Order: sequence, then C-alpha cells, then structure tokens
Amino acid sequence: MTRKTVRIAMNGVTGRMGHRQHLVRSILALRAQGGLALGDGTVLWPEPVLVGRREPALRALAEQHGLEHFSTDLDAVLADPAVDIYFDAQATSAREAALKKAIAAGKHIYTEKPTATGLDAALGLARLARDAGVRHGVVQDKLFLPGLLKLKRLIDGGFFGRVLSVRGEFGYWVFEGDWQPAQRPSWNYRAEDGGGIVVDMFPHWEYVLHELFGRVRTVQALATTHLPRRTDEDGKPYDATADDAAYGVFELDGGVIAQINCSWAVRVHRDELVEFQVDGTEGSAVAGLRDCRVQHRGTTPKPVWNPDLPATHSFRDQWQEVPDNTEFDNGFKAQWELFLKHVYADAPYRWDLLAGARGVQLAELGLRSSAEGRRIDVPEIAL
Repeated sequence: MTRKTVRIAMNGVTGRMGHRQHLVRSILALRAQGGLALGDGTVLWPEPVLVGRREPALRALAEQHGLEHFSTDLDAVLADPAVDIYFDAQATSAREAALKKAIAAGKHIYTEKPTATGLDAALGLARLARDAGVRHGVVQDKLFLPGLLKLKRLIDGGFFGRVLSVRGEFGYWVFEGDWQPAQRPSWNYRAEDGGGIVVDMFPHWEYVLHELFGRVRTVQALATTHLPRRTDEDGKPYDATADDAAYGVFELDGGVIAQINCSWAVRVHRDELVEFQVDGTEGSAVAGLRDCRVQHRGTTPKPVWNPDLPATHSFRDQWQEVPDNTEFDNGFKAQWELFLKHVYADAPYRWDLLAGARGVQLAELGLRSSAEGRRIDVPEIAL
C-alpha cells in the first residue's frame, strides 16, 4: 500500500459552507477514514492548505483541526509546486479571478458554483482549463443527496412511466438581521457583490433538471426582492439590492414541465427545506434531502372535490416510503472522492466547468426573463 499526499489549496473555507461541508465533512472526513483508496494499492492522503483574507481566522481554523498549512497569499500558494489542486468556495464576485490564476499556475480546479458572474466569463474559464490541460470540476452536490439518489433510482427503473411534470419548493426564512442574526451573509442580498437567489439557486436547478429529467429548453421566471431592507453583520441597516425570491417555469426535453419556487422569505411548511414532486403516467414521488415517498398508479386513491365536508383521511399517509437500500455518505464528500479519482486515477467525470457554465447561463437567462417579462429559449452551449 502506497500513500500519496495530495496538497489542496482551499480558498474560502472560513465561510459556513466551505468549512462545514468541504473541509470538515469532506477532506477531513477522508483523512479520518485513512485516506481515499484508488484500487491499485495507492491511497490518497489529502493535505489542505487553508487560504483566505483573514489571517486570525485561518490560524484559528488550522489550530482547531490540527492543520499545518494556511496562508493569506494566494499567489504564493499557487506558485508552490507541491500544491496540485485549487478549490474555491469564496464569494461569487471573487471566484473568476482566482480560478484564472489557478489555471494559469497549472493547478487542477474544483470549485463551488456559480463559476462566474456571467456566461461569457464561465465559458472563458472552461476554455482556459481545457487549453491548459488541467482537470476541472464543479460542485453539484444536490445530485448526491439521499432523496435525489432514491429519485434517480425510480427514474432508472421506469417507475414513473412518462414523466409529466416536476414541482420544486425550496427555501426558508432568513432573518433580516435586526432582532435576530441572519443565517446567511449580507453579501447574498447585494447584487453588486454577486448576491441574489437566482444566481445562487438556478445553477442548482439546471443540473438537477438536466441530470434527472432532461435539458432545460426554455425558462420563464419572476425574481423579486420581498425584503428590501436588512441589517448586516455589524448591525448596520443596508438596502437589499438582490432578489431574495424567484418563481420559475422550465420546459425540458421531451415536453416535461418543471416549476420551481425558491425563497429566503418563506416560512417552512413541508417536511424538508427542499422538496421535488414528480408526476408521471404510472406513478408519482416526492423527494427531499433525505427521504422519498411514492404513490403508484395502482394504489392512487380517487379523491373527490367536496368543500362542504371535512377531510376524513391524511393524504400524506397514502404514500409509501422508498427504502434506503444502501448507506448514503455525505454528498459533498462523495463528489470530492469522484473528483480526486478523476485527477489521480483517470476515472470519468462529467461535472466540469462546461456543466458549471450551463448553470450560469440559466441564471443569466432567468434574470433576463424576469426583467423582460417573457419566456426565453435556452440554447445549447459548447466550447
């Protein structure tokens, strides 16, 4: 057994998602299990190099997890030949420039989304990575959620027959920051800093719809700012210039219609923070982060509309749970493992910067659709 150390520059891991999901539950979890076995006698040992703007925060994070390497000098880290991979979980507005530097330095790229603030820039990054010959991947974590993996199992098994429609609900109430601290950073609500729920969430909807049901062919969206004033981390009020809710209708290949609502100004009345209902000719399913319930054609009740009588049964009880049938690992960790195997064992990997550019495209066209009040075609893109 040969252990190969893989040094990974991790930029933005002082933030909530970068810290909890990518550092702790992915890279450190791989170390805790003894590394990642490639199947040929080699075990990859990830060695994170923490990168960011605030030295005290980086130092505290390194000490907390017993890590040796951290730096506020991105250029110096990228110049280090011992660093193989650059990972980016920064604010969106800072990502494109950092990814360009990493590609120019010959580093393999793994990044959060959106990859850039516009489609031209996102495609430019994909072309740069292709021309530089580096491996590149984009986080598409929702595909690895237990609920959506169960949904994919149903699709692959032909459970739905012909899929007719998809309805998604996502969101929760993000406190304004005045009498309770907000759960999300204030830049998320400033368009000038790359914020907005369309920019954040439409890339997710693109890959979920694309991978499970078919390519998005048209988009019609309405984006709005329900809460125009918020309070930042220093207790100062500010104008929320970015959209905090979006309501979208998407036409997919094969005639499937998807409708997805997402909002940071909605109080949750569902089992999970995100749920997708899929209806088909032979059956339906409701999938969340972890759970998935089904109702087959043969067991579908026959409801009758009668507003004069109270309901005597629970509609939710008429659905059947889809069993786990396997152990599901953390979705971020699962995708990290696939990307590392892609880089070091030449394993196939399709969630690349071009896939990331499709998400940027859908967000861009979604905002345009909202501004112009019309449905817009989504053309295929290529390098």
